[in-house]
Amino acid sequence: MTVRSRLALGLAALAVASPHPVLANLLQERSQRFHPVESSAGIVAAQEAQAAAVGAQILREGGNAVDAAVATSFALAVTLPQAGNLGGGGFLVLWLPKRGPMATCAAAARGPELPEAIQLGRGEAVALNFREKAPLKAGPDLFLNPDGTVNRRLALRSLLSTGVPGTVAGLTQVQQRYGCLPLATVMQPAIRLAEQGFAVGPELSASLEAAAPILKADPSSAAQFFKVGGAPYRPGELLKQPLLAASLRCIAQQGARCFYRGPLAQALVALMQDQGGLISREDLERYRAPWMRPLRGELQGHPVLTMPPPSGGGATLLQLLNVLEPLQLQTTGLNSAATIHRMVEAMNLAYRDRNRLLGDPDQVAMPLDRLLSSRYADQQRQRIRLDRHRPAAELEAEPLPLHGGTNTTHLSVVDRDGGMVSTTTTLNTAYGNGISVPGAGFLLNNEMDDFTAKPGAPNAYGLRQGSQNAIAPERRPLSSMTPTLVFHRDGRPLLATGSPGGSRIITTVLQVLLNRLVHGLNLASAVAETRIHSQLWPDQISAEQGLSPDTWRLLEQRGHELKLRPAMGSANSAEVRYGGDHQGLPVGSWGVADPRRLDAAAVAERP
Repeated sequence: MTVRSRLALGLAALAVASPHPVLANLLQERSQRFHPVESSAGIVAAQEAQAAAVGAQILREGGNAVDAAVATSFALAVTLPQAGNLGGGGFLVLWLPKRGPMATCAAAARGPELPEAIQLGRGEAVALNFREKAPLKAGPDLFLNPDGTVNRRLALRSLLSTGVPGTVAGLTQVQQRYGCLPLATVMQPAIRLAEQGFAVGPELSASLEAAAPILKADPSSAAQFFKVGGAPYRPGELLKQPLLAASLRCIAQQGARCFYRGPLAQALVALMQDQGGLISREDLERYRAPWMRPLRGELQGHPVLTMPPPSGGGATLLQLLNVLEPLQLQTTGLNSAATIHRMVEAMNLAYRDRNRLLGDPDQVAMPLDRLLSSRYADQQRQRIRLDRHRPAAELEAEPLPLHGGTNTTHLSVVDRDGGMVSTTTTLNTAYGNGISVPGAGFLLNNEMDDFTAKPGAPNAYGLRQGSQNAIAPERRPLSSMTPTLVFHRDGRPLLATGSPGGSRIITTVLQVLLNRLVHGLNLASAVAETRIHSQLWPDQISAEQGLSPDTWRLLEQRGHELKLRPAMGSANSAEVRYGGDHQGLPVGSWGVADPRRLDAAAVAERP
């Protein structure tokens, strides 16, 4: 066991021994090396600092967590073009209290209670699915060459790779129902950033330079993201996007109609017709973002709410929690070889199920109840050999156990009433397919690659998926996005988290939750801790720098192959703070911007 693991166990023992549990927990969390940003009111944690500041500004102006999340998301479309977007899609999970200064601000506009909502504690939770859809003209052979192989260029870098975007529909819909402020007010900061420009940060500067071959292949993208003559923007230089500002202003004035029936729809359809894309006016007019009932699980008695399919992330996360909690990982220690081995074996089993069994619930049947049952978790746990790795080929050869990004961005918001929003949006890979809509200033997604182009053939993230996720008209591709909310045992809101990272999103969220609730780390330490990942194929553990040579060697002795990988994910997270008066009312919040991303920030609302 590492020194860090022994320290965490010792502090946990001290907390248990203390006659003052609130004081003991505070002692344990404040004695760690990393600390979250603290606020006496709300907080926004996002992948880019200027966008996070927009969300905090909206909180100061009287907005709630939904207003701040929507404002931040639209700002990310300006300041984080590699992932923030108008031309992509995503998922959102929210919990809002039914009492408090902002609880009834939009009640009149909401209408009848949503049947998909969950009543938890003093509030309600609901999920929103604004994932992209396959165009009506799409079919299962869309990306296949004549010899049956997958054409990776078509799947990633052509207009055929673009699904019908959902971001604008989702953000405007959730803001209209649950926000406190007018849409125009919420969007104004993003419009200003696009029109007046913003200082490019080091991460965006490096990202644009790396993506130059993709972006410069499209005249509209080249004009938007590079200076006259093609030079990249350096850190500190001002990037203005007047075409994007005009598009944002149209959405602020007309809502989703601008994008799906108005000027932006016309521009998008014209591009598709001119250059061989599939999206039609009918595709845009038919697009809807449905409300959904969150999936519910538990960890250490804490209710966990997460996204249902077509997110493969939520179901896979809950499967992992069900399998791992009885293994008492707190006794084997944080990131010890024994703990990592158990996690990896559980990950491989869960990803096997994800790839074979999950898909769009509107079009395919899935055995979700059985997958998330305690009985099935017991069966999966029995498949884990505690002393030896089970090879992927061995697991893949078994019959089905049941019958029946990396460019994405995540943000978490907590407001002063304890309202929480966790939302993840994406273009799929960085800058999507690199193609911008002429005259409109926004990039298009390449989410069609998240479908199964050919059963067993890996996608951009190495996932080998099955026919449940085949391309079909109006089907939504399976996703790993996993926006997640966690609550105290009595139903009070606790934390919001999630991450970008393609197939690594699920395991990133898993480790944040385990670090926080099982290993006793504070939120900042939970986010900063070294991460590992395994997804059945390729049959190896991806590991960030930070595991000891001894741990590495012990895992190899169990039959694992390890590969050192770059930093994984960006788990920007927020947590509700409570006082010691036991009245159950929030007294502030904590926020953490994942240190893996240079431009990420947690920005506090200052009352």
